[in-house]
Amino acid sequence: MTMLRFEGNCRPCLIGSLPLTDYAQAARLVWEHTPEIPLWVQLPRVPGESMTRQFAVGLPGLAEEGGRAFVDTADPDFEKNLLGFYEEALALQDAAEGLDRSRFAMAPSAAGGFFELVNQAMKRTPPPVAVKGQIIGPVSFGTSLCDRNGKAIFYDPQLRDAFVQLLALRARWQVRRLSAIGRPVLLFIDDPAITGFGSSMYIGLNREDIAQSLSAMIDAVHREGGLAGVHICANADWTLVLDSAADILSFDAYAFFDQFVIYREAIRRFVDRGGLIAWGLVPTLSPEDLQRETADDLLAQWESKSAQVAALGIDPKRLLTQSLITPACGMGSLSVELAMKALQLTRELSNRIRTEHKA
Repeated sequence: MTMLRFEGNCRPCLIGSLPLTDYAQAARLVWEHTPEIPLWVQLPRVPGESMTRQFAVGLPGLAEEGGRAFVDTADPDFEKNLLGFYEEALALQDAAEGLDRSRFAMAPSAAGGFFELVNQAMKRTPPPVAVKGQIIGPVSFGTSLCDRNGKAIFYDPQLRDAFVQLLALRARWQVRRLSAIGRPVLLFIDDPAITGFGSSMYIGLNREDIAQSLSAMIDAVHREGGLAGVHICANADWTLVLDSAADILSFDAYAFFDQFVIYREAIRRFVDRGGLIAWGLVPTLSPEDLQRETADDLLAQWESKSAQVAALGIDPKRLLTQSLITPACGMGSLSVELAMKALQLTRELSNRIRTEHKA
C-alpha cells in the first residue's frame, strides 16, 4: 500500500462554479460551507468566465468574430506567433519562477475568484487543511474550441500539442501560486468531454491522444508538488483516470455509480496506490433531484455505495480516509436557491458521515 500524501477523511469540497456575480460573496459561501478545503470560484454569469474562454488566453491564433472564439491558423502571423509561444514555453520548463510574468499566468480580470481565494486564505486563522483549484481538461478544451472552419482543434496534432502545453503551464502557475498559502494544493482537471470517447459523437477521439494529453497536465501539477484530480460528471471509461497518475478521481456518484463500480480491479489498484475518490453525491445536474433529496437520503446512498466499493476488497476505514464529499458538478447553472441547498447538503452530508462513521 502506498503512503498517503493527503487524507480526505470525507471532508466537503466543491467542484468550481456558483450562480453569482460577486467574488467576495462567493468566497464567503465557500468559507462557510467548505472551510477545510476552500476553492477559488468560477462565476459563469460574469462575461468571459466560461471554462473554455477563461483558459484560452495566450493560445496562438486565438481570435474572435461575431461573438465566437476560434483559432485562426490562416492568419499571416500564425506561424511566427506559434514559434514565439513554443520559445516561451520551453524557457519556462526549468525556470518556473518566470511563470508570473508569462502568458501562462491568469489575470484578475479573467479569474477574479482565484485572487480572492489567495487573499483570504493568507489571512485565515486557523489556515485551511488544503486549498483547491481547477482547470479545464484537454478533451473538453480541444473539442469545444474550433478552427475557422469549425473543426475541433483536438483533432489537429499541432494545435493539440500547443494547447496542452498552454494548459499544463497554466496548471503549474496555479499550483505554484496556491502553494504560497502553505497548505497542500489540489488541482482538479475538469474534463467532462472524456465521456465522448467511444461514442459516435466524437468518432476521432482515440485513447492514446486522450491519455497523453491528460498525462501531460497531471505531470505538470506534480512538478509543482500539487495533487492532481480529474473530474468527469457523466459516464466514462474510468480506466482513463484510474490507470493514470491522477491522485483524485472525482465523479457523479449520484447518477453514475453503477457504471463506475464495475471497474473492480482498476478501482482496487487506484485506492491501493493511495488514490482518493471524490464522491459527487449531491445532485447538481438535475434541479428536480436536488429539490427532492435530503441529507438522510444521501447518507443512505453513501452507506450503500461505499459498502459496494469496500466489497471489492478495500478496507472500509481506508476508503473513509481516501474520500472527499462533493456536489456532482459545478453549480453555475442552478438557481441561487438551489445552489444554496447544494452547498448545505454537501456540508451536512460530510458532517454526518464523519460523525457516524468516525472518518
